[in-house]
This record gives sequence, structure tokens and C-alpha cells, in this order.
Amino acid sequence: MKIKKILIANRGEIAVRVIKSARAMGIKSVALYADDDAKLPHVWMADEAHGLGSGTLKETYLNQEKILGIAKSSGADAIHPGYGFLSENSGFCKMVEAAGIIFIGPTPEAIVLMGDKIGSKIAVEKYNVPMIPGYHGSNQDAAFLSAEAKRIGFPVLIKASAGGGGKGMRIVHQASEFDEALKGAKSEALKAFSNDAVLLEKYVTEPRHIEVQVMSDTHGQHFHLFERECSIQRRYQKVIEESPAPRFSKETQKAITQTAVDIAKGINYRGAGTVEFIMGADEKFYFLEMNTRLQVEHPITEMVTGLDLVGLQIKVAAGEKLDLKQSDIRQNGHAIECRICAEDPDNGFLPTIGTIHKIGSPTLKDVRLDCGFVDGSVLGVNYDSMLAKLITWAPTREEAITKMLYALDDVVFAGIKSNRDYLRRLLSHKDFKAGKTHTHFIPDHKEELLPTKAESVEFAPHIAAYLLSGVKRVSKGEGTVASTPWMTLNGLRN
Repeated sequence: MKIKKILIANRGEIAVRVIKSARAMGIKSVALYADDDAKLPHVWMADEAHGLGSGTLKETYLNQEKILGIAKSSGADAIHPGYGFLSENSGFCKMVEAAGIIFIGPTPEAIVLMGDKIGSKIAVEKYNVPMIPGYHGSNQDAAFLSAEAKRIGFPVLIKASAGGGGKGMRIVHQASEFDEALKGAKSEALKAFSNDAVLLEKYVTEPRHIEVQVMSDTHGQHFHLFERECSIQRRYQKVIEESPAPRFSKETQKAITQTAVDIAKGINYRGAGTVEFIMGADEKFYFLEMNTRLQVEHPITEMVTGLDLVGLQIKVAAGEKLDLKQSDIRQNGHAIECRICAEDPDNGFLPTIGTIHKIGSPTLKDVRLDCGFVDGSVLGVNYDSMLAKLITWAPTREEAITKMLYALDDVVFAGIKSNRDYLRRLLSHKDFKAGKTHTHFIPDHKEELLPTKAESVEFAPHIAAYLLSGVKRVSKGEGTVASTPWMTLNGLRN
């Protein structure tokens, strides 16, 4: 079945990304927008756009009935959910398919199966997938869980069964801390997910977060598109991602990618998905979870493989057999992605709002800026703080890092305080350059990542250069004279 028109049930950068692939495939696109997003580029880039009105997210981008109604009235024969919002909502997937519209994503059964941390672990155990020691059963009695924690051995990680993003998660280093940590985790999980069930896992010291991109069609083909290193995180939110993973043996790469394919094949997966693993310094890896959607960091996989993941998603949804062979999918060079966010790292990472007066453009080759804003866009508090994703590719990791440092200079977001300087400090850290990354990198190097205070003697030449850059010719009587910095200092008293 050929898809002719796709409604994108999302906004900003990912909506722009889907529009570009749809356009390249000759497919029309339908954009959605809340009133405060009416001037964003995804609105005017699409072939048509429909308003969702104003109000809360529940009334706009999460309004399933309204979105489905627009899909029907616009004649869209497919819906792409992007990531976030409704992308892993099995109920929405069922509604879409019941209406005779194609859902560009996995089946609702796969979303349900892999959306629960306990259920997904039970489901994949049968495929001989390495599992981290722990407890993920239904008994939630506090005394029982405390006994299980002692059996597993401290440190132990308490983790909410439903949801993610670090909510309902606690690291417990000794038995005396367990009961208090359990109460806190359950309370937080209940508020965030309306479900206080937790699981226990052996806590891996200096853990690395390694994920494998998989792609499956409806003809029994299951592929991996290699791994991504996502260990640079703050409060369980990814900051920098890269592919290939540094300090990663070929033997481990082969084992972990094959494990991801085995899981996709075992559950008869459909479309793009990401199998996530936790890995220790000894390169032993354990299944963590599976994200049944496109990932924010998918561009680095596209950069090293040369494949269009959104285009592949669309082909799979249309029922096409992918013209791929695993042996033909290669990992070429090195790619790094930085998430540029509207936040102030030097002030507790507080989110920032305001008007983006000017967005800079990359000037170097093999640099990609995925952005959903334009000059004049206004940032509020209703959405995620991510401004853009900056991606660099180079033949080697060292070159990709160097290129990223230059690219961060190019891509300014004038008018908005962002984390660009913080990203530079991360990329320039000696341990990051050496590939010594783990999920505690940011808290472990907190003091070293603080900005360096410049002395006044360091500022002086920069101020002088700025003032001198304004030299121009001005009229004075019959001739002309050079305008000097001193002439710009009106009202100066000495």
C-alpha cells in the first residue's frame, strides 16, 4: 500500500524532520500546531497545517480525538507520532488503526509489551538475553523487597516499573537506607505514572548506557544499525550521544547488536526501535529496556550508516520489504550529537524563556543542525527545553569532537541563554576526549565543569577589539576623520 499523505502528530524539530523525508519520497504532509506554535517552521513547511487551539497539552498535542478527526478530514492515510507525546501510547495506536489509518510505528501489542519495565524483562528472558541481577516480580511488600535487596547485594537501584526520565528512581548504597528510599521512589512513581510498582536491580558502578538501533519490516527481516553511546546524562536525561561507542571491542559490539536483533525477532517487532543496555567497565552488558519509537539521537546513526531512518519507517508502515542486507549496513566514521537546550547550566540548569533573535548556521562540512525554530521564535514554558540537535561527522572521533567545538561557535541562539558553553566544557574535558564516559560523568566532574572566571586583564583585549571593530569614517567640516573608540564614549567624564 502506498502512503500518499502523512499527518505528523508532533511539533517543532521532529515534525520538520518527518516532513523532509516525506517530501523526498513524494508524500504530502499535514502539520499540527497549538496557537503558540503557529509561526514555527513545521507549520509552513508542511503541505497543509491545522490548528489545535490553545490550552494544556491534554487539550492540544495529546488530544487524541481531535488529532484523529483532523487526520480523517484532511485525508491523511498515515500518522507519524514522532517521539514523546503519543509515540508510545498503545491506545492511540489502536484508535488510529481502527479508523483505517496507518500508524507509522510498532504494533500496539509491542508498545504494551515493551512499555513496562517489568513486563519487558519477563518477555525477553526467554531469548537468553543477559539480565542484570535483580527482582522484577509482582510482590511489592516492603519487607519482601528489602530482603530481595539484601539478596542482590548493595548498591541496589530502585526503579519505577512504569515510565522513565529518572522519576521513581533511587540508588541505595546500604541496607539502612533502603526503607526510606523505597518510600520516596514509590511516592514519586505514583505521582508521575499513577503506578507505584517498582523493580530492583543490582547497581552497576561506572555504568555505560549503550543502545542499539533496530529496524524490522513486516516480512520477517530484522536489522541492527549498530550502537550509540548515550552515557553523558544529567538526571537521566541524555546530553551528548555518539556512534560508534568509544572503548568498545568488536567482540562486544557483535554480541550486543546480535542480542538486540534477537529481541526484535523474538517479539516480531515492526519498524524502528531502540534496545537499551547498561554496561560495566568489564564490558558485560545487561538488558535495560526497549523504546518502541524513533529516538531523539537517531541522526548520529543516520550519519554513520547513510540511511534515512524516517524513510525506512515509512516504507515499513506501507508494507514494503526493506531492500537491505545486514552485511551491507556499515558503520562509517564517527558522529556526535549535542542537545542544545534553553537552560542556564551556571544557574542550576534553570530553563530560560524569551525571543530567539538570531539562529546561527553551521559553516563546516558534515555538520547538521536539526532545529524547529527560526529567527523571532518565542520560547515559553509549555514544552521541552531542547532548542536543537547539533550533529557532526568526521572520519575519527577526535576530528568529530574538534568539529563540534567549532560548530557550537557557529550555532548561536541570540537572545536566549543556552547550554552551549557547558557542552564545550564537556567536550573539552580530558576524560571525555579519552572516551572514559559513564552515566555519572557529569556529577563526578561537577566542579571541573564549572565556568572559569576570567580576570579583568583577560577581558581588556576583547573589549578593545570590539570597540575597534566599530571604526568608521565620519564627516567633520570639509574633510573626513576616523571614528575612534573614544568618540563612541559619549558622556564620559575623566
